[in-house]
Amino acid sequence: MARIGFLGAGKMAQAMANGFLNAGLVKADSLIASCAPLDKISSEAFEKFGSRVTFDNAEVVENSKVVILAVKPNTVPIVLDNIKQYVSKEHLLLSVAMGVTLQALEKGLENKCKVVRVMPNTPSLVQKGASVFVPGTSTTQNDIDLVIRLLQSLGTCDEVPEYLLDAITALSGSGPAYVYMIIEAMADGGVRMGLPRDLANKLASQTVLGAAEMVIQTKEHPGKLKDDVTSPAGSTAEGLHVLETSGIRGTIMKAVEMATRRCKETSAKTSEK
Repeated sequence: MARIGFLGAGKMAQAMANGFLNAGLVKADSLIASCAPLDKISSEAFEKFGSRVTFDNAEVVENSKVVILAVKPNTVPIVLDNIKQYVSKEHLLLSVAMGVTLQALEKGLENKCKVVRVMPNTPSLVQKGASVFVPGTSTTQNDIDLVIRLLQSLGTCDEVPEYLLDAITALSGSGPAYVYMIIEAMADGGVRMGLPRDLANKLASQTVLGAAEMVIQTKEHPGKLKDDVTSPAGSTAEGLHVLETSGIRGTIMKAVEMATRRCKETSAKTSEK
């Protein structure tokens, strides 16, 4: 496996790096990450992996074949300008920056290296990520195979057209936060009914995990699996009635819609630069 460098060492970079390491795909000394000098939390995270940390983006590029761009969208133009003299056709750059298009990335690097847009999510940390990717104009089949190998080590992986990325970011990129809120609310309900906090958290988390695995393994529609749990006039039916009358279905759909809009706004702003 080629040496991997991270431009940005925040939560997503940490999740991907830890996922690669846990999967045995790379060794810690094959990773290098750059971050701001004052970002002690991020630098310490990579140091705990046993990986190199630098404050120089150029050093990352010069010591890596695969470069993962993991900075905030508004920082991307600055970073691209910072590294473009150091990249070459031998480099493969994977961008996880929300809303920054392939066209903007390739233009920012003056088409000097191969680019792929990637959208993983933070469960990549525990090899349960949901990732998608979009190859750039200069990528080869070997590059795509490498991207698939990297992302499959983190969980699921699918190639998609670029126009779907905003909605995917809103669904699976932001989605873990929605689920964490649901788990927290379920556990809070259990505590309200007298369960100890630790037990409530464990039961809520395992219930969400098990339900998700049922959908994946059975390939049944979630609605059918919901009906299988719901007995006439039972406790599940009562709980579902409360959720429906409270508008949970529409609320979650609206959350994905609004998150998608924010991604599109970011894309538009990036394209203007």
